[in-house]
Amino acid sequence: MIDNNNQQLTNPEDQDQVPPDTTHLWQLDEPTLATKYRTDPVTGLSAAEAEHRLQQNGRNELETKHTSRFIQFIKQFNNSIIYILAAAAIMTFLMHRYSDSIVIGLVIIANAIIGYVQERQAGNALERIREMLISKNFVIRDNQKLEIDARDLVVGDLVNLEAGDAVPADMRLISADNLSVQESILTGETNPVEKIEEPMPAEQLALADRRNLVYASTAVTSGSGLGIVVATAEATEIGAIQQSVGAVKEKPTPLMRNLNSLGLGLSIAIVVAAVLLFGLGLLMDTYSLPTLLIAVITMVVGSMPEGLPASTSVVLAMGTRRMTKKNVIVKSLPAVETLGAVDIVNTDKTGTLTKNEMTVTKVVTPHHFFDVTGVGYDADGGVNFDGSLKLNGQTMDWHQDESMEWLVNIAGQTTDAQLHFENNKWELTGEPTDGALTTLYRKMTGHDPKVAEVDSLPFDSAFRFSARLADFNGQRLLMVKGSPATILRLTDQKTAPTYWDHAMADLTADGLRVVALAYQVVAPDMTTIDAKNISNLALAGMVGIIDPPREEAAAAIAELRQAGVQVKMITGDHPDTAMAIANKLALAPHVKTITGPEIDALDDQQLNAQIDDYNVFARATPANKLRIVRAQQANQHVVSMTGDGVNDAPALKQADIGVAMGIKGTEVAKEAANMVLADDDFADIVAAVREGRHVFDNIRKTIRFLLPTSFAEGLVVIISILMGHELPLYPTQLLWINMVSALTIQFAFIFEPPEAGIMARGPRNVKAGLLSKLDSFEIVYVSLLISGLGIFAYDYLTALGLPNVVGSTMSLNIIIFGKIFYLFNLRNNHPVISKYLFQNKMAFYIVGILILLQLGIVYLPFMQSVFHTTNVSFGYGWGIPILAGIVVLIVTEIGKFIRFHFLEKDPGLN
Repeated sequence: MIDNNNQQLTNPEDQDQVPPDTTHLWQLDEPTLATKYRTDPVTGLSAAEAEHRLQQNGRNELETKHTSRFIQFIKQFNNSIIYILAAAAIMTFLMHRYSDSIVIGLVIIANAIIGYVQERQAGNALERIREMLISKNFVIRDNQKLEIDARDLVVGDLVNLEAGDAVPADMRLISADNLSVQESILTGETNPVEKIEEPMPAEQLALADRRNLVYASTAVTSGSGLGIVVATAEATEIGAIQQSVGAVKEKPTPLMRNLNSLGLGLSIAIVVAAVLLFGLGLLMDTYSLPTLLIAVITMVVGSMPEGLPASTSVVLAMGTRRMTKKNVIVKSLPAVETLGAVDIVNTDKTGTLTKNEMTVTKVVTPHHFFDVTGVGYDADGGVNFDGSLKLNGQTMDWHQDESMEWLVNIAGQTTDAQLHFENNKWELTGEPTDGALTTLYRKMTGHDPKVAEVDSLPFDSAFRFSARLADFNGQRLLMVKGSPATILRLTDQKTAPTYWDHAMADLTADGLRVVALAYQVVAPDMTTIDAKNISNLALAGMVGIIDPPREEAAAAIAELRQAGVQVKMITGDHPDTAMAIANKLALAPHVKTITGPEIDALDDQQLNAQIDDYNVFARATPANKLRIVRAQQANQHVVSMTGDGVNDAPALKQADIGVAMGIKGTEVAKEAANMVLADDDFADIVAAVREGRHVFDNIRKTIRFLLPTSFAEGLVVIISILMGHELPLYPTQLLWINMVSALTIQFAFIFEPPEAGIMARGPRNVKAGLLSKLDSFEIVYVSLLISGLGIFAYDYLTALGLPNVVGSTMSLNIIIFGKIFYLFNLRNNHPVISKYLFQNKMAFYIVGILILLQLGIVYLPFMQSVFHTTNVSFGYGWGIPILAGIVVLIVTEIGKFIRFHFLEKDPGLN
């Protein structure tokens, strides 16, 4: 950050040559600057000195905090379910049941690897974007103009700036020729700032008023300049803001809070049940102590949904991968689901909801109003009269309005903007307002303007206009454009002022920026423009300019509103302009605006009470943005914030899900955000919300599948102990069920397509948790059903005199087929026999793999000895388990029908 304490040079031998900081940088003249930074304002640094300073001070890039790979991997184990499984693995190992311990350990490690790999991939994708956005700049060294990587700039370098350049470091200007810089990423001001080279004597100046300084990550919109680098990397203004972002504490996503709460609750319940069961077993004295201990550990492992962290990670990873294909880079796995839970999306206006291509849409001459068609910088389009204007009974052509002819030509002669067709779109070099006027000229004439300039006067805030002296059609003309109020004062006032007052009122009511254009025929020998002597201009007319809304943004907002998500606009623009765009985009049924100064007048309690009443926040400062997000969160909203500037970074980090722009977004914004839109397309947010809801649905289905099927295994042990019976399932068989489920069937939901109407329902209530009361009831009866069928089959077969190993094999198969058939019930909210049955073909492949594995455990000799199974006939050995699975399916299908037709009014939430 540069002020009095600017970045220091670190060569100890040279420190005595640097004068003490007795003045601010904006107060220094060129010789003092050259001495202070030990550079030559003409030839620049020598290559050797530049290399020395680079080695001493480091590269000109913002450091990003990278979590070490080891820490990133260790973080994957931070889960209550994993803690209990780790304890079970240690206990089984100490009891010399090494195979059990290894199986549990493999499940834990597999989960950690899955989460680690996906987070690394997301980080790598973001790094690739960062590398693509590295800029290059022209620098003068050894009196030669070189193009170098901006990261290699050092303090004291002379950097040349041209229109379209990104400012690579904080610099004090020593030359500025019509130089304007867009500083909105730092200041929030939408209009470019005119820069000067002269010292500014003021003792104190706000950053936005330091007109002889330019700052890293801002952009040159017009003109050229030369500056001395005074700060790089973290010492820049953008670096200081990046460091301040660290003051906003990160918080877990709604999904992670829900999962942590569920995991902790399950873990406590299972451990308490295990302690009670162990005590009861000791009192009943049915089993020996080692057998009872193994039985209880088996119950814990069987009941614990150890596949939940792995399944959740894989579902999130698949969602992350799908989003990457849609140009959305997700930096952490849980973030992909958070957008599915948001109910407020805060967004910038310029370039996000609008095209960032200023367009003339209205023209007013002294006698007529014109509508201009066409959007953006494309030359397609034209003008339309209002229907009442006729000349000799015929509809007029715009050429028949002499003032309109003058206005179009003045627009072409006074603009400095250039348009280039690149990457299938028009790219602007110059001011956005000039771009709009150039486009108007091209629409009307079919070609680019040709200017024979004699002299020009750039726009000056003191005069509020710009002027050009040029030869046109055999005449020397003075052509002026600027603020309507200013231009009207300089005209001959042939048209009644009330006419123009009404015209300006109509244009501003539509949210248009109004520019007046006037001219004067001057003497052929006039060669310079004196702003103080301009008067008696002929007013050609006024144009209304707007940054047109993106068509895709309007469609995206409509879809978000249908999905129950409110879209709020936060902009630095005038309230009337913001309101006009909001209405064109149908941002809300009734658009209501509040301004930054009005927000400043409210304390936090008042803002919290009023924040939900507004959907447009105009003239908003960076501090306003942060307060807006906090107020929304205080009202229990799940908030998304989109942004691209440094001033957006604190709000991006504060939001539940921060979304940064990948192309125009600053490094600070992207580091603060959870998600990056690689193509800067607001419509991608709709895809992210849809994918977030899809991910949550699949996670919820996974949980609803894992809990009853896991509890069923635990209930087999609990019921057997309570009844004093032999265990129908051996510990290794329960571990087998968990292992094959973790490897196969629970991942079927990963490939489940989105439910119909997923964007027609409201956001989920993150306070309600992951499971409803009906879910809990379903978990109970499905657990009892599957475990009861397994125990009944075991008792029935052993009562017929069949060996216990046959009964155990049959119970094992029944548990497996109960899971398979329950899977098809849970896949979606429709009846299992419907057109949706084959929608997820991967489910059938996964079931096929599971059945092959089950055939192996039953018939392969080496597996029979490990898992205590035996050969069974295909008649009763597989027929009875399939019949039991069908019973599970029928019962759960009946339950689903009752649930969605009589109990739940919103089936989309299930």
